[in-house]
Amino acid sequence: MSQTPSAPRQQRGFARMDAQQQRQIAAKGGRAAHASGNAHEFTSSEARDAGRKGGIAVSQDRQHMARIGREGGHARHAQQR
Repeated sequence: MSQTPSAPRQQRGFARMDAQQQRQIAAKGGRAAHASGNAHEFTSSEARDAGRKGGIAVSQDRQHMARIGREGGHARHAQQR
């Protein structure tokens, strides 16, 4: 099934709004979340603990860590060419 060339798609929703309108709507959502008690702002201590917990969890998978390191090495090597 191939697509035939057609007119460019029109933007819809947020993509069609200017940046100011997007910010206004996003701000309303943030205020509503705080007002209803659903929003949570991490303290620096909570953020540090969460980061440590995630780091410990991901570093348990040695193959995953090796894969990450290998990708970094390949990217670095490609930059130097």
